[in-house]
Amino acid sequence: MVSSVAELITERIDAMPAGERRAAQTLIAAYPLIGLKTVAEFSQQAGVSSPTILRFVARLGFQNYPEFQSALQDELAAQLQSPASRTTTTPSLLPASTAPILEAVLENIRETFRHISDRQLADIVTQLAGPKGHVYLVGGRFTDPLARYMAAHLNLIRPDVTHLVGQESLWRDKLIDMGKRDTLLIFDIRRYQDSLIRFAEKAHARGATIILFTDQWLSPIARFARHVIAGRTAVPSAWDSSSALFVAAETVIGALTSKLETEAARRIRAIEDLR
Repeated sequence: MVSSVAELITERIDAMPAGERRAAQTLIAAYPLIGLKTVAEFSQQAGVSSPTILRFVARLGFQNYPEFQSALQDELAAQLQSPASRTTTTPSLLPASTAPILEAVLENIRETFRHISDRQLADIVTQLAGPKGHVYLVGGRFTDPLARYMAAHLNLIRPDVTHLVGQESLWRDKLIDMGKRDTLLIFDIRRYQDSLIRFAEKAHARGATIILFTDQWLSPIARFARHVIAGRTAVPSAWDSSSALFVAAETVIGALTSKLETEAARRIRAIEDLR
């Protein structure tokens, strides 16, 4: 699978001049729709010149703006695919054995980590290690098990961790306690969950820092997130795979445990003594 435009941006944004970086940030904030507008409309929204937009597109490896837009259109179509559509339109992709699924999952993990920089990981770990804030975790219909798994580990190595469960109204009640010192970690993959998007917007408005684990096509929550882990999820099946995001979550857990080393060890020992 070719790299998504979001993945290409992650690879190359550090080398971009300020104007191109603004174009990249504008695109991510309204992904992918702003890129489907004209060059003039894109440049106006980004606050840069039209030639800057074209240089940005060229830096991503596209020959011209229509080629760039074609890639975004393909991604938008992929975002909107449901399990039903993948079952009926691509029966040849359904494997007779586990080998194709296994190879796709392994490739997803490799490609996911190819686009996660050490700096990005360090920034996320630093955010989660903050001693004064509360960490909230939530996921969607298929991704909430990842949030629950990560919350169970974070609870062992740091205080003030809450996995938001149950009905959306129960999540909203927690908004009153969220502020600028707090972190909201969200898992959301296609087809993106409206309740998570609404919740993220409200948490962002209250000043909470949002960390998003999503797929390579980017949940709309990316516009509110300070940190985004975009994992590969597509496999030859009617269903997306969360394996790469699971490994990414475990990587963050391991790195955070190491950063909190003394505090985490003391907390784990205290918990064991209470059992």
